[in-house]
Amino acid sequence: MSAAAESPAEIRDEDACYRALTAHDARFDGHFFTGVISTGVYCRPVCRVRVPRRENCRFFNFAAQAEQAGFRPCLRCRPELAPGPGTWTTQDASGVLARQGARMLDELAATANETATLVHVAQRLGVSDRHLRRIFEAHFGVAPVQYLQTRRLLNAKQLLTDTDLPVTRVALASGFGSLRRFNAAFLSRYGLNPTALRRTSAAPHARGSIIRLGYRPPYAITAMREFLARRCIGGLSFVENPSCDTALAGATLRVTAGHQTRTGWVTIRFDPARTAVDLQVSDTLCEVLPSVIAKVRAWLDLDADPAVIDACLSADASTAAMAPPWPAGLRVPGCLDGFELAVRAIVGQQITVAAARTLGERLVLTFGEPLVTPWPDLSRLFPTPVALAQADPERLGQLGIVRQRQRAIVALAQAVAGGGLQLEPSTDHRSTMEALTALPGIGDWTAQYIAMRALRWPDAFPAGDIAMQKALDLGSAREAEERSQNWRPWRSYAVVGAWHRIHAANAPFSVAQNNQN
Repeated sequence: MSAAAESPAEIRDEDACYRALTAHDARFDGHFFTGVISTGVYCRPVCRVRVPRRENCRFFNFAAQAEQAGFRPCLRCRPELAPGPGTWTTQDASGVLARQGARMLDELAATANETATLVHVAQRLGVSDRHLRRIFEAHFGVAPVQYLQTRRLLNAKQLLTDTDLPVTRVALASGFGSLRRFNAAFLSRYGLNPTALRRTSAAPHARGSIIRLGYRPPYAITAMREFLARRCIGGLSFVENPSCDTALAGATLRVTAGHQTRTGWVTIRFDPARTAVDLQVSDTLCEVLPSVIAKVRAWLDLDADPAVIDACLSADASTAAMAPPWPAGLRVPGCLDGFELAVRAIVGQQITVAAARTLGERLVLTFGEPLVTPWPDLSRLFPTPVALAQADPERLGQLGIVRQRQRAIVALAQAVAGGGLQLEPSTDHRSTMEALTALPGIGDWTAQYIAMRALRWPDAFPAGDIAMQKALDLGSAREAEERSQNWRPWRSYAVVGAWHRIHAANAPFSVAQNNQN
C-alpha cells in the first residue's frame, strides 16, 4: 500500500488500507495487517469477521510489527498463512516455509510418486524431507501425504463433475498411480464411487468441457469485450461481435503446472442472467483444469468487488464528473500469460494499438508454435521465453521491431527462461517491478502496466500515461500522482476508466509514451 518499500511501524495511507479491508480483497493479502484496538487481535485483510470500526484499526506492513505493538494473531484468519515476503511473524516463523511447501504440493499434485514429490519439494525449499514433514504437521495439523491426497481428490472431483474425461484418465491426471487406488481413496474419503458423480455431470461436449465461473454483479461486459477485441492477435485470440454481451471470445494458451506443460484453447461466453461466465476448455487442458480456471478468473477479473471499488472512485470529483462516465462494474483486464503480456507491452511502446497488433502478429507467426484447434481464428501459440531468449536480433528487426525493443524483449525472455523473473499474480509486485525496471528498455510505465494486468495489482498506476492524463484533465505525471491518492487502493480501475472514456468518446489523441490505452 505504501508507494515505497519502506517499513515504518504503521502504514501511512490508512484510509486506502481500510477500503481494501472492507472489500476482503485477496489481492491485498500479505501486503498489510490490521490491528484492532478493541480486541487486541491483528488480522489479514481477507479475514471474514465483522469489519471493525475505522477508529479501532491500526495498519502495519508486517505481522511482526503488529505483534511488537502488542497485538496477538487472529486464530481465525491465521496471519502466518498470508502470502508474500512480508508475512514473517514471531509467533510462527516456520509458517512461511510450510505455506510455500503447500503451494508446491498443489502444483505437483498430479505426480503419482508421493515420495519423489515430497523429496522434490524439500529440495526446492532447501530443507530435509523430515524437517518438511515436521513443520507441515505442526502448521496444518496433517502430514504432507494427507494434504497431497486431499488436493488430488479435490482435483479429481472437479474433473469428474465438470468434464467428460474417462474415469481412468481422471485418476491418472489427478496423480493416482492406478484406477484401483483412485477408487479406494474416493470411497474411503467421500463414501461414494467416482462414477456416482459422473452420472450427474453434464452431457459430453464435442469441443471440450464447459465450466461455469461466477462473478459479483454488476459487470461491464461490453467494456471488457471491446478492450480485449482491440488487442486481439490473429491466430492467438478472437472476439466475436464485441458489442454483444453473450457473444463468444477465445484464446490459445500454454499452461505449466508442476512438471506438466499442456497447450490448448479456451473460449468464454458471458451469461449475464446467471452472473456467470461459461468457460469451454479443450480436452488437452483438462489435466491442468485448476490452473486454467485460475488464469481465466484473473484474465476477466472475476473476483473483484465492484460495489466497493465503484463507491471509492465515484466519491472523487475528477472521476465522478467524467463525460461519458465509465459503466458500473468496470474491470481491469488481466491476461492468460504474463510473459506474453510483458512482451506485447514492450512491442507496443510509443506506437498505436493497431501498429502493436501488427508487430505482435508478425512475432507470433515467426516464433510461435502452430496449434490445431476447431476454431479457425485460433491456430498458434505465443512464443516461449526460450524461443525469444535465443532470437536473432536481426530477425526481430526484420519484423519491424526497433533495436531498443529487441534488446528489451531478449533480456526479458532470458530473465523469465532462467527462472529469475516470474510474471504471475502470486508474485510480489514490488520486487517484480524492481526486477523489470532493471532490464534494458523497461521503464516505470511499462512496469506499472505489467503489474496492473499480469501481476493483478489493483493499485498499479502509470502516472505518465498520456491518455489517462487527458481523460482526467491532468497536466502532468506529478499532478496525476497527487490526484490518484484519492483512488487508492483501486488506482488500476481509475486508469482503465480513463482509457474507456477516451474510447467511448471516440476522441483521437497522440501517444508519446505508450499505446495500451
